[in-house]
Amino acid sequence: MILSDVSIKRPVFATVLSLLIVVFGLAALLGLPVREYPDIDPPVVSISTDYIGAAAEVVDTQITQVVEGAISGIEGIRSIESSTEQGESRTSIEFTISRNVDIAANDVRDAVSRIADQLPEEAEAPVVQKADSDARPMMWVTLRSDIWDSAELSDFAERVLADRLSVLDGVADVRIGGERRYAIRVWLDRERLAARDITVAEVERSLRANNVELPAGSVDSSTRNFTVRAEGRLTNVEQFRDLVIRRDGNDLLRLGEVANVQMGVESDVSRLRANGKTAIGMGIIRQSKANTVAVSDAVRAELEKIRETLPPEVTIAESYDESIFIRASIKEVVFTLAIAVSLVILVIFLFLRSWRATLIPAVTIPVAVIGAFIGLGFLGFSINVLTLLAVILAIGLVVDDAIVMLENIQRRIDEGEPPLLASYRGAKQVAFAVIATTLTLVAVFVPISFMGGNIGRLFAEFGFTLAAAVVVSSLVALTLAPMLCSKWLRHSPESAEGHRLWAASEKVLNGLTHGYERMLRFALNQPGLLLGLGLVGLIVATAIFPRLPQELAPTEDRGVIIMPTSAPRGSTVEFTDHYVRQAEQELLPYLEDGVSNRLLSIVGFRDEEDNAFMIMGLVPWEDREIKQQQITSELRGKLSQVTGIRAIAVNPPGLGQRGFDQPVEFVVAGPDYESVQAWSEEIVERAKDNPNLLNLDTDFELTRPELRVSIDRERAADLDVTIEDVGLTLQTMLASRQVTTYLDRGREYDVILQAADADRATPSDLGQIFLRPREGGTLIPLQALVSVEEIGANPDLRRIDRLPAVVISASLADGYDLGAALTYLNNLAVDNLPPEARVSYKGLSREFQESSSAIYVTFGLAFVIVFLVLAAQFESWIHPLIIMLSVPLAVTGACWACGGPASA
Repeated sequence: MILSDVSIKRPVFATVLSLLIVVFGLAALLGLPVREYPDIDPPVVSISTDYIGAAAEVVDTQITQVVEGAISGIEGIRSIESSTEQGESRTSIEFTISRNVDIAANDVRDAVSRIADQLPEEAEAPVVQKADSDARPMMWVTLRSDIWDSAELSDFAERVLADRLSVLDGVADVRIGGERRYAIRVWLDRERLAARDITVAEVERSLRANNVELPAGSVDSSTRNFTVRAEGRLTNVEQFRDLVIRRDGNDLLRLGEVANVQMGVESDVSRLRANGKTAIGMGIIRQSKANTVAVSDAVRAELEKIRETLPPEVTIAESYDESIFIRASIKEVVFTLAIAVSLVILVIFLFLRSWRATLIPAVTIPVAVIGAFIGLGFLGFSINVLTLLAVILAIGLVVDDAIVMLENIQRRIDEGEPPLLASYRGAKQVAFAVIATTLTLVAVFVPISFMGGNIGRLFAEFGFTLAAAVVVSSLVALTLAPMLCSKWLRHSPESAEGHRLWAASEKVLNGLTHGYERMLRFALNQPGLLLGLGLVGLIVATAIFPRLPQELAPTEDRGVIIMPTSAPRGSTVEFTDHYVRQAEQELLPYLEDGVSNRLLSIVGFRDEEDNAFMIMGLVPWEDREIKQQQITSELRGKLSQVTGIRAIAVNPPGLGQRGFDQPVEFVVAGPDYESVQAWSEEIVERAKDNPNLLNLDTDFELTRPELRVSIDRERAADLDVTIEDVGLTLQTMLASRQVTTYLDRGREYDVILQAADADRATPSDLGQIFLRPREGGTLIPLQALVSVEEIGANPDLRRIDRLPAVVISASLADGYDLGAALTYLNNLAVDNLPPEARVSYKGLSREFQESSSAIYVTFGLAFVIVFLVLAAQFESWIHPLIIMLSVPLAVTGACWACGGPASA
């Protein structure tokens, strides 16, 4: 072998080659980002359109379906999912992994721009943005004070802290949770409006016309130039209160006479508490390619500087940090790596019984492992749990090449050859075996990287890392190992005196050798029996594997429990908050007992008053005896006792999966919402018979109270009132309409027009709103034009791949696997749904289905590739077949050893 010959002749060359591998490997290692898992975020583009005050059904037909029709023809779409709620439409387009997200976003913008004139005039322009599943806070920092109120804390966080944190390396955005941003609220009094003969629309027009600042140009002389600024903006509550909105002769009607003008907040639908106490949160969103641990370190360092300048009445703390688990995982994997290396070296010593011989693989292992990081850097991978796991597994593989080389050279030395000659001949003798082993292992691991779905992309780094480590180990085994053998190996001391370890171990090893000889003779004399055992192994493996419990990934103790919470549809934030506080009382004892160290509650989650979210962080793993999964099971029972809300304790998903939804997400789609609602209800009713499906629910509920206003068009035309007048008046009085802005200390805040709380408390209040005919005249009460009917409506309409859809979600009882749950639901769908129904999956369920089908393809592909590689090496079709006959027995052993669920 030319490479080994050159290395033995030129030991400095072999040493330098290995040192260069180490240097480049360390350089790549230091430059790699640190993540928990590989970056598997698909290209996602989202379209957001707000239509303030519009019912979900209106938004769905006038905006969501129009947008979906415009984007449906774009190349490379994997899935389209839309969610329509009152006043807003959200469409998320996931593209195939091969699509460039920038190009895809431009295609979406072009498509949306073509349908802009088809959307309602009052709807805001659609916002297209590149979004990925990583765009959620990796860290929550909470701000508390016993003196300042929430509005003051929000303003302080926005003005002082958010900018300091957002400029840190790796930080993409800072999201303020529980925010109560200052705004001037103009609470209209309908009785005073009617008494002074003025309408809502007239007040709004006056506000807009009298709070503007337009460029006024400049004044120029022969020697000087003056910029003219006409200060037409209002800046405080008093100026708005004194604003003249109408003049009748010498009588001036001011805004304060028909409305209560006060400093308030934009929205009161969000509350945030840390450890049960009111706070403001700052969610740190990292850039998609940023190092999570580095971002966390930078934020923590900046927080230490911030604490030095904080007002004494304000405190700041970290309430949630994803990097805690990442640090612990990486630390544990590195510790395992050290143990693996130590054990490998110890086993080598026990068999070789020579420190000289043991030092050779002890040197080649680090070189091969460090060299593997060159491949990671070249391919743009990261340091994460899976790549480090691949390195751990690679230790047992990379040492094989060095041991094969070492053992053959040592054998020739023991037979009487000089070390230099034995190294030449021994390296040539096994070089082909080393290369054959390397190519075979690469042929096994590389197909893992081509599995379908996100799981395939997740394991791409795992497979290529193993392949890189094996390739580098082969290079080291053919260069550094034979060179070291020629310099370090000596004749074995079996006949020398004083080697007690050698003498004692020789008997044991000779016994193992003789035992293997007897077993080998028996096998050669009974070929039929061996072939029969192989056939039985194949049958057993085929029978066992489908019966193993199946899941996407094992449940990890990540030190945090997620609790999505919802109140009855249409509940106010006060109602939701009241019962969330009761749920917190079930959680606070864990803080007092030292099991948990942080609790974060967000009420009004995603600006929905009946939606909430709780996160409970547990103390470090070494400081508690109880596992996260046990606490989650306990909380499910305790939270079920809290009436008024539905709180579900969920273990966060592992293996790089994002989001905090329940593991089972079964989609029923069809031609219209009425049909899919009926079908989904039937599935849910039948699924309740399965006690292993917990927290069964659907996202379609006709439970939100809705007031349907029917306009008498003939009457409206007779009174010279347009439908637009009615709609705009209702929108202003009921929907917190932002009509203008004001400046305060260099920042712009909203001025919001809305009816006073007492004037919109009951359905009958709608009829007491007044309008004026287009041509002027006496005010007309709205009750003369409309009739009001109270109905139940669905607050969230979902469309998946352009079809109306309902998502059935559930958690799993302990011991019940995801594969069995999806099979059960599929059987229910086959037995109970009509042919026009369409069944699919979301979230973890979709990933599980895609990955499960890809496993068989990957296994078959790896089998074929290995066979072909071996056939090419041995120039034979028989020899590879003989080698591959061992696979059925190996699979059988793996199935028997799998005591728990088989993860996809």
